[in-house]
Amino acid sequence: MLAVLASYRTLLGKKGAMAITGAALFFFLIGHLLGNIQIFFGPEHLNNYAAFLKSTGEVLWLLRAGVLACFLLHIYSSLLVTVANQQARPQGYAAKRSLETSAAARTMIYTGSMVLLYVIYHLMMFTFLRTGPGYSPHDVYRNVVLSFQQPAISAVYIAAMLLLGAHLFHGAWSMAHTLGLSGPGYKPWRRMVGPAVAAAIVAGYISIPVAVLAGWVR
Repeated sequence: MLAVLASYRTLLGKKGAMAITGAALFFFLIGHLLGNIQIFFGPEHLNNYAAFLKSTGEVLWLLRAGVLACFLLHIYSSLLVTVANQQARPQGYAAKRSLETSAAARTMIYTGSMVLLYVIYHLMMFTFLRTGPGYSPHDVYRNVVLSFQQPAISAVYIAAMLLLGAHLFHGAWSMAHTLGLSGPGYKPWRRMVGPAVAAAIVAGYISIPVAVLAGWVR
């Protein structure tokens, strides 16, 4: 434990923590999406899936606690790394740095912050049932459809997913690089596969409000 804490005090340790927690959140997003797309198979499938999750009791809460811990550590580490980079970067190289990095890379801290705000709103709506057009704790399918039938709610969701996509686009590359997939043989994965998977995740999430607004899911 002491060795881990000592490693975290270094910049490399903080980047490693960002990569590991980012990977955990990346796979959580995939798992969450696989659950969400049960909506395309009808009310029974999605409600049964939700009931199964609730039936796991403490396991579900442990999973939620783990995801929350990863989220908080990811954010905290990213803030520390951002501050360290700003302190280490000479002002004279600002223009050159902007040319060498993508817009997604330069806005990681902002896209991440906005996604966090949306996650809080999303939890209040679908987990704690505190916001939205009215919900039943036992009919998740109805809750989702009622929400996304509201154009404003769907628009906010889609915008948040696009921001998530921008974050994942660079995050997938950076995560792979930090975790050691930095050799020439891994370059195609970092440059193509990672962003392609990120795009597929975002498209999957966005397909749900689009399907509801189009009347395909109702």
